Amino acid sequence: MKKLLLYGTMLLLPTVLSAAIRLPALVGNNMVLQQNDSVTIWGWASPSEKVTVYTGWDNKTATVLTSGDAKWAFKVHTPTAGGPYEIRLKGSNEIILKNILIGEVWLCSGQSNMEFSYYNGIRQIAEELPVCNNSNIRFFNIPKTTADSPQDNCPGGWEVCDSNSLKPFSAVGYFFGAKLQKSLGVPVGLINASWGGTPAEVWAPEHLVTDQPPLAAAAARLVPAAWWPHKPGLAYNAMIAPLLNFNIKGVIWYQGEANVKTAATYTPLFTGMIQAWRNAWHKQLPFYYVQIAPFSYEKENESALLREAQANSSALAGTGMVVVSDVTDNVKDIHPQDKKTVGNRLADWALGENYGKTGFTWKSPAFKEISIRKNKAVIHFNNVPTSLKINGKAPVALYIAGVDGIFYEASAKVEKDALIVWSKKVEKPESVRYSFSNTAIGNIFSSEGLPVGPFRTDNRP
Repeated sequence: MKKLLLYGTMLLLPTVLSAAIRLPALVGNNMVLQQNDSVTIWGWASPSEKVTVYTGWDNKTATVLTSGDAKWAFKVHTPTAGGPYEIRLKGSNEIILKNILIGEVWLCSGQSNMEFSYYNGIRQIAEELPVCNNSNIRFFNIPKTTADSPQDNCPGGWEVCDSNSLKPFSAVGYFFGAKLQKSLGVPVGLINASWGGTPAEVWAPEHLVTDQPPLAAAAARLVPAAWWPHKPGLAYNAMIAPLLNFNIKGVIWYQGEANVKTAATYTPLFTGMIQAWRNAWHKQLPFYYVQIAPFSYEKENESALLREAQANSSALAGTGMVVVSDVTDNVKDIHPQDKKTVGNRLADWALGENYGKTGFTWKSPAFKEISIRKNKAVIHFNNVPTSLKINGKAPVALYIAGVDGIFYEASAKVEKDALIVWSKKVEKPESVRYSFSNTAIGNIFSSEGLPVGPFRTDNRP
């Protein structure tokens, strides 16, 4: 009888046996940690288990007790870029993390034009394979995953850049990181979370979409597909939420093709998503993105409206848009082959805005305002350091209209940082459009070589 009573009492006592400390996939061998910052090392163990961390760059040790929900976390301060270092974690077991570098960490996200790699036939990556070995570039690839609620872990592992690890990685992401690494001379860590065909809604927290009727209505119009999710929040929960403890420098993004039919709501959706990510990371993340390229979509001008929404999104502080109409090689292919120029232009934004590099231009000329001078329209631009130039004898994809709203092909000349536009068929000009269609590829550039972004001065349907 006493034995039975003792056994019953033991069943009521809390379990005190230790469980091995565990780490998320992001915290592992070969990882890159953000330099000169406070970064988090975290994981799981038995409640009240003592966990000790040793950081090799400063030979410091810290201890924390695991919480009642089996979680533990340390904030550690990182030095200026360098390495490799070790991190040792000890509880009831010991984990030694090796080959850790301190440098710059960026997230690469979006849909297929960010996802595309060597395995998608990107020739520039095939050409890069013999020379790509670089221990100062590290990759973390997140597989396509969804979840109905935010997750705190994801599959994956850090890999050193070589001809094998580069093959499945984002081509745009690689060229972005390679230029950063070469220009800054520090290690670069790149996290790839991209999924071809995905609308922006799946990358935003679900509440951002469902709490705003216009966004919810647009999301309801998304057409389900067999190859990607369309429900708001699904990719965010599984592929972004697990990263939130990991300190990153910023984000590069290439997406928008899946939202051409809901362009009217893209600006609030996209800027809302950016702000939601910033709130979740508790920092004003730099966010640089690519305007979608010319492509022969089904409905006339629908992608022009999406590009306009993307251009309008750049009004959000800390963002920047790369224009790529000039590197499109085939308007029948939604995936332009030139990923190197795209990655390099994204890197230029980061180098110019966040790392203080000078001696180059990273902002494309963007429409500012229109004025009328007799029978001519004068278009003024932002981001023209010296002057504009027209490649060729005459501008292409440039149109002008009067009060009747009928657009005619226009002539133009450059006047320093402005464009003078006219047509003999329009006596009293009112509106100008440039490259404002699905497939238009313009030929107006800054003298520094960056293409003028597509624009319209009117808001007619």
